[in-house]
Amino acid sequence: MEQFIAENVDRYQSLVKAFKPPKSRRPVSEAAPAPGMVVTTRLRPLLEDESAAKLPPALFPRAEQPGVLDVHELRQPALGPPLLRSANFQVDRVYDADSNTEHIYQDVVKPLVPWAWNGGIGTLFAYGQTGSGKTYTISRLERLVADDMLNGGLEGQRNVYVTIIELAGNAAHDLLNTRRPVSILEDSFGITQLTGALEHQVTTADEMLTLIDTATSFRRTESTVKNDASSRSHAICRIRVQNLAAPEAEDGVLYLIDLAGSEAARDSAAHGTQRMKETREINTSLSVLKDCIRGKAEADALAGSNSKRKPHVPFRQSALTKVLKHVFDPAALRPCKTVVVACVNPCLADVGPSKNTLRYAETLRVLVPKAKPLRHDPKSPMTWSNERLKEWVKENSGTPPIDPAILAPTESGTQLLRLPAPEFESRCLETAGVTLEQTKAFWSKFWQMHIDSQHAPAKTASVPELDTMDLLQRSSSQDPDPKTLSVPFKERIRPGMAVSWTPPPKFPMALPGMNMVVILCPATAVGEGVRDVLSNQVNQGQGDNETVTESKGARYLCAIVTPAVMAEAYDVHMWRQIVVDEHQMNAEVFLEYDIATRYYYMTI
Repeated sequence: MEQFIAENVDRYQSLVKAFKPPKSRRPVSEAAPAPGMVVTTRLRPLLEDESAAKLPPALFPRAEQPGVLDVHELRQPALGPPLLRSANFQVDRVYDADSNTEHIYQDVVKPLVPWAWNGGIGTLFAYGQTGSGKTYTISRLERLVADDMLNGGLEGQRNVYVTIIELAGNAAHDLLNTRRPVSILEDSFGITQLTGALEHQVTTADEMLTLIDTATSFRRTESTVKNDASSRSHAICRIRVQNLAAPEAEDGVLYLIDLAGSEAARDSAAHGTQRMKETREINTSLSVLKDCIRGKAEADALAGSNSKRKPHVPFRQSALTKVLKHVFDPAALRPCKTVVVACVNPCLADVGPSKNTLRYAETLRVLVPKAKPLRHDPKSPMTWSNERLKEWVKENSGTPPIDPAILAPTESGTQLLRLPAPEFESRCLETAGVTLEQTKAFWSKFWQMHIDSQHAPAKTASVPELDTMDLLQRSSSQDPDPKTLSVPFKERIRPGMAVSWTPPPKFPMALPGMNMVVILCPATAVGEGVRDVLSNQVNQGQGDNETVTESKGARYLCAIVTPAVMAEAYDVHMWRQIVVDEHQMNAEVFLEYDIATRYYYMTI
């Protein structure tokens, strides 16, 4: 093959120079790439021995059409001179030999880090023929991820845990525990567990990189036709991020996956029985992985549309996809972002395997026909465009209003609903003056509107007078007269008002973060002998033997509010009463009672 190319290199170069690319195969207006999925291709430079053998490149990115690659192959017909056979493949982004790994990281991989930091699931796959620079690329990307995640540049405190395993066929081993066997099992909740794999907590980038280097030294490699140290297994680095500020939130996860090198049939023909078995297992798992990535991307793209098609995702057909079940499961509610880096060898002698790699990468790029948009409903966030969503955020996010350009720069209503709660809160807090309490209340309000929109409004036989009906159905601590909101809350304190307050030092029932109470009545309105939850007399002015504490304003008997067992829900304890001075009160809080859960929720 190489001799045939060397003998006809001049003709090949002249044919390539005369080549005119055909028009794009798919009109842009008919389909669009699936959201949350980026497929890229990286061309490694020609090696010294390839250049010395005068082997020309066969892959050429189109400058006028980003993401499109022309692939040329020299064929010898039965009669006549060699002919040029060309094909083109399209992915989302193409990185040529002049693009370094840092450029690739900044462009497509870096967004996965804050995504996982704030509760999402991010996955990076490196795929390609053995010897195409795949392991080199993923190892450098791992170092950039470690530096970005643990250098202190991200907001909030997190616990970071690392697990690295190897998959060879259906066998799994822990690369951070001297290759101990790992069992891939499903628990009673259907969640995949890596039984026997150790998790290592890391606090610095150096600690994470040390673990990655240790795992690399234990990874299985074998000599093949194309590479003296070819990876014969899949290496999965799982980084789990635990949010200390929101223990009820699900952990963010980032997977960095170095897939085993694929091989063409002609490269594996010289292998023994064991190498042939490995090749079959690798190709089978890669085929299942392709079907899972496509199926999940199609399911994500169709979410919220009027399409009734449900793509099949065969994640149980391979050990690799079983480990990544919650990434591919269409029934999972957690949002995912996936990046695929397909590494290819640009040399003309390897044009066959390179075409196979590009064909695999192109099939991962799911193009979903543009569905008919849902009819706009002002009460249903799933029907909102980005413009309508921004208008609603600006008008309904409280004071100060949350910047809609930061919260939802491009997202529609459906896409914003799919953001993890920590990511939603992190974006809101980027607006100056916005507090965590306001953010949580706005999140609850947004989701309450979405849930209410899924149910038909109840029909009533008779409708009483509007004012009477509002009072009878009142379920919020907010004053029914909206005109009072312009008056400072301390000038309109009333029974039923909910306020945040600052407990005194050593108060035994103080909570971390915001403390809340519901005002019952002035302390002076309470009869003699009434005591609060700490056994202190409420109306101290009526006790002959009690010492009246110094107060800087009116004093009120209040019911204590505590977090409930459900996330972002609260209980009002009418029997746990405490006296709160006016100067201890910070701000009014709106609590709304939900009859379905029997809990209270903060609203804006």
